[in-house]
Amino acid sequence: MPWNLNSDRPIFIQLIEKIQMDIISGLYIPGDKLPSVRELAQKASVNPNTMQKALSELERTGLVYSQRTSGRFITEDTAMIENLKSELAKELIMQFLDNMQKLGIQKEEAISLISEISKGDDNDTVRM
Repeated sequence: MPWNLNSDRPIFIQLIEKIQMDIISGLYIPGDKLPSVRELAQKASVNPNTMQKALSELERTGLVYSQRTSGRFITEDTAMIENLKSELAKELIMQFLDNMQKLGIQKEEAISLISEISKGDDNDTVRM
């Protein structure tokens, strides 16, 4: 997944979100070693200090931990990862429902539309 960063929000927040997404989507699995700060910064096309700030915040939350001479690793606490996945999913659903309400579509109608669309796309991904 590419590092699609934009200037409407702080870059280090976007870096945190991208790494979190990589973890909950399974790109990095519990216990995996992360690439170095410089490697990640180069991939994201950001200053290493900005990447360091993002990784430090991920460490503070416990999602990532450091081993002094070995680098940074993904937590092995799968419950923490599942909780993060659930929180992010709920946040996306709330954003979706807010957007539907702005269109004049109530929650029940939005859920009905989702059900209708997902039944018709059993073999395909949902397109919108």
